[in-house]
Amino acid sequence: MNHRQERINETVAQCLGEIIRNVKDPRVSGAFVTVNAARVTPDLKFAKVYFGIITGDPASVQEGLERASGFIRSSLAQKLNLRQTPELSFIHDRSAEHGAHIARVLKELGVNETNES
Repeated sequence: MNHRQERINETVAQCLGEIIRNVKDPRVSGAFVTVNAARVTPDLKFAKVYFGIITGDPASVQEGLERASGFIRSSLAQKLNLRQTPELSFIHDRSAEHGAHIARVLKELGVNETNES
């Protein structure tokens, strides 16, 4: 991936993070949604948006994001100066949940080791 593509991905992810905070759909506004990454195709036609949530149901949030994709896409077009605004597809990214689970397991192992000593 070249430098320009990486810059576009980072900029799109940052802008989407700001835009999603303004989505009025209760499935999205009621959950704490973070944009972890965005992957835009080189022709700028499509983008996969990887999101994480702190509270709420992932399937419900994803449905809310897809329903609001027209608003999100038009807001993105206003913020970015690209030839074309990509069509967005939203993918729930479970990496933060996985990391928290690993941290809990490691903490439990550390507590168990201390108790055995």
